[in-house]
Amino acid sequence: MNIEDRIRKDITENDVVLYMKGTPQFPQCGFSGKSVQLLKACGAQFKGVDVLADQEIREGIKRFSNWPTIPQLYIRGEFVGGCDIMTELYEKGELQKLVAGAKV
Repeated sequence: MNIEDRIRKDITENDVVLYMKGTPQFPQCGFSGKSVQLLKACGAQFKGVDVLADQEIREGIKRFSNWPTIPQLYIRGEFVGGCDIMTELYEKGELQKLVAGAKV
């Protein structure tokens, strides 16, 4: 299975996927940490994918989304954005709606 297929499988099988540096329990950068906090504040169940543990995923996700930075959030197969976009959506009350009822 190539990297694009692995990513597609993850975002298809999980309603909310956060590609991040580190894990939800131990984020390895401030932006990943804030993204986890925002999702938890929404009560979201999500799958965290540690891009530091897999160089192929780290490069592949940037190509897949055509987005240069990590973290990257996918909700129900759609690319949402990174930490700044997540913060904006949260402040508007939109992130809470997007993740409502999501399953991992």
